Parts: sequence; structure tokens; C-alpha cells
Amino acid sequence: MAMTVATKLQSSICEPRAVLGPGGNRVRVPEGPKRKNEGLKKPPQRPRKPVSEIPASVVRKNVSVDSSCSSDTCSSGSSPKTASPGRTLRHKSLRHRKLVPNDVVKPDGPPKRCEWITANSDPLYISFHDEEWGVPVYDDKKLFEVLVLSQSLAELNWPEILTKRDIFRNLFDNFDPSSIAQFDEKRLQSLKVNGIPILSQQKLRAIVDNAIQVVKVQQEFGSFSKYCWSFVNHKSINNGVRYGRQVPVKSPKAEVISKDLMKRGFRCVGPTVVYSFMQVAGIVNDHLVTCFRHKECDANVKTALELEIEKSPN
Repeated sequence: MAMTVATKLQSSICEPRAVLGPGGNRVRVPEGPKRKNEGLKKPPQRPRKPVSEIPASVVRKNVSVDSSCSSDTCSSGSSPKTASPGRTLRHKSLRHRKLVPNDVVKPDGPPKRCEWITANSDPLYISFHDEEWGVPVYDDKKLFEVLVLSQSLAELNWPEILTKRDIFRNLFDNFDPSSIAQFDEKRLQSLKVNGIPILSQQKLRAIVDNAIQVVKVQQEFGSFSKYCWSFVNHKSINNGVRYGRQVPVKSPKAEVISKDLMKRGFRCVGPTVVYSFMQVAGIVNDHLVTCFRHKECDANVKTALELEIEKSPN
């Protein structure tokens, strides 16, 4: 009886034992006689644990042991660590993600303009708003051009006027008041485009009459610019309006200038025309405070005024 037990113990100790190698879960046994068809033998698969041996926490989360821990960890007897497969994928994607500064991710948008300039506005009208409207003007020819174009608003809109501006400049000798003042009846009748007068006869005659009066103002004040800017003490008026509906079509100052112009013999220079003239010539800054040109035109006022003072004789 004792010999039988000893024999069984000795035979159990001498049996080869599976060893976990450093390369993974490969089972190695001492070399012995080669068996037939050994090359076709499939590697042994790791036995799955019965459901009764799976930790309760893993069962509750419905995660298998195979996906929640490595075989090294399980075989060493340490407690398995559960991990969500989705979370692992997110960590992998973060490792390959390039962090970019916010100023590169968010490109600068288009500049904010006055609300009457939209994405569908005529490109010439947009350029006119961005480069000319509200910029102080001190050149006599340019001021007379602005006055003529403002008078034309009674028959045309700004996009139409800007499209024909080169034609206006050609027909009116680049808006030279001394030259236009010499226009006779024959020259007036020739101010046409494709046989059609560029403006009504009333407006055309008013332009010639106003050119004559501009020459007189130049003789009295030294320049048409000094006369126009004297009404605002040579400083642009900044209304600081926030909404388009707040921009007026005329003002008390425009009414004062209008009355003085008509007293001097100017024609078609009502308060509405004069106020439009003041807006374009930068005598008044009516860019909305939210428009990028609002502050820029204020800076232009200061620069232009300093240049005008430098040019004036002591």
C-alpha cells in the first residue's frame, strides 16, 4: 500500500511541466523522441476559465477576461484590470494628433463693413466704401467731382455712378471747374453716351453753373476746399452711429451749407445732396462704429489735416 503511494508520487514529480517563456504563452517541454506528424501539430490554446471563476466585476461590465487583461497578468495571479476597448482607441488617436495653435485653426474672417455693404454688393461699390467713402478730401477738383456725383444721385444710384465715373471724368475734363465753366451750348449737347445724355439737361446745366461759382469761391477763399471745411472748423464730424437706420439723410449743418451755396448761385444743392457730399468728402464720418473703416477714417482726418496745415502759408 505504501509502495503504491510512493510510486505514484515519484511518477508525478518526474512529469514534464509547462514553462512560460519570455516570448509569450508558448509552452516548452524537454526534448524527447520526435513524434509522427509533429510539424503539423497546432500550438496549444490557452484554456478559458469557467464562468464561475470570472470576477463578478468583469461579468457585470460584460467584458471578457481575454480583452481586459494579458495572459501574463492572469497567469501570475494578479487581479485583472478592466479597460474599455473604445477608450484604448481614443488614446491611440491622441498620440498621432498634432496640436495646432488656436490662431492657426481659426482663420481671420472678412472685415466687418457698414451693414449696407453685403456679399452681393457690386465690387466697385465695395471698393468705394473701403477706399473713398468718408476719407477727407482737400483737393478742389476731387471735391467738385464728389459734388457732381452727389447731385447725380437724384437720377442714378451709387453702383451706376461708379460704373460710369470714367465716362463722367472724360466728358467733364477731369472735373476741372475752370474748364467746365467755359462749356457752351454746343458742348452741353455733346455730353452723351451712345446718343443718350449722361444726365438730364437740368443737371448738366447745373454742373456748368456750379463750376462758374466754384471759380468765384476759389478767388474769395483761396480754394474751394477751405470754403467747404470752414463750416466744420476744418475738423470732420464723427457721428459714431451703430446702426444703419441711425444714419441721417441730412443734418442741420448740411442745411446751413445748402443755404449758403444757393445764396452764392449754386444749383441742385439741397440739404440731402449736400449731406451726401459731406459723407463722401469725409467732412462727416458716418461709417458705423462696428465697421473697420470707422477708426481708419478718423486717423485719415488727423493725417490729412496735418498735411493741409503744413501746405498752408504761415
